[in-house]
Order: sequence, then structure tokens, then C-alpha cells
Amino acid sequence: MTQMILPSDANAVNTAFGGKVMEWIDICCAVAAQRHCRQVVVTASMDDLHFHAPIKVGWTVTLHSRVIATFRTSMEVGVTVTAENPLTGEKHMATSALLTFVAVSANGQRIPVPPLKLETDAEREAFREAEQRRKERLARKQTSLAWQKVIRPGAAG
Repeated sequence: MTQMILPSDANAVNTAFGGKVMEWIDICCAVAAQRHCRQVVVTASMDDLHFHAPIKVGWTVTLHSRVIATFRTSMEVGVTVTAENPLTGEKHMATSALLTFVAVSANGQRIPVPPLKLETDAEREAFREAEQRRKERLARKQTSLAWQKVIRPGAAG
């Protein structure tokens, strides 16, 4: 997926607004997940989102995503965002993230996804790492809710 950073996509320092890049990441990863399972998918989580370098207005970004691992009804999808100065051709890694998607039926129920064909040692290693991240993510989900108690809707600051 390729996008150009326009002024409407920028923050106060004239670089890409992180939320806009996150939107593109979500879309790009959803396409990869949906193509894999040929089902409707919804975003379940976003992990390891890192903004490595700014992207200037007028530059182009190329997003590459791929299903890294599949589980019963979910998939981990990785994405990289490369920024390019269109006048010089200079490129650098700008952003990376891992997202989890769940396949759902028309009534919103989770449905199984097909297994991922792992053909190389690198793909098998990436899958093993994804299994470990999934275990850690599921464990955190049950124990990391205390921060929500300190956010009071409507309170300033």
C-alpha cells in the first residue's frame, strides 16, 4: 500500500500524524488478514507499534504487511512502513507494528481461520515467536487493567 503525506496528514511539526499512520497500518494489515482467511476480520489488538523516524510532508510511504502466524480464530500480522523522499529517493524504516485480527461471521461470532503454510526456517521462527507473544498478550490481558481505573471520563488533565 502506498500513500503520500499531505498537509492534512501532518502534525504541528509538519511530519506525519501518528494516528494517520496507524489508520493506514490497520487497513494494510486487515487486507493481508482477510486475503489469508477469505473472511471478514476485525482488529483485536495492536502491539509493538514503534515510530522509528519521522515522515515529512510530501514524502511517500510504502506499507508492507504479512500474516506471521495463525491460531484457531486469530492471526498475527506484521507491518513495516518505509518512508521515501521522492526528490532524492532516500528511504528509511519509519514505523513497524504487530496486529492481531480475528475472523468473524456475519453475526459477529469468531470463526476458524486456515493454517498458515510455513515454508522456510525464517517463517517457522517467526511463527514460534508469534506463539510466545500470543501467550504473553493473553496473560497481560487478564492482569493489566488497573490503569483503566485511574482514567475518569470527563476529568480534565
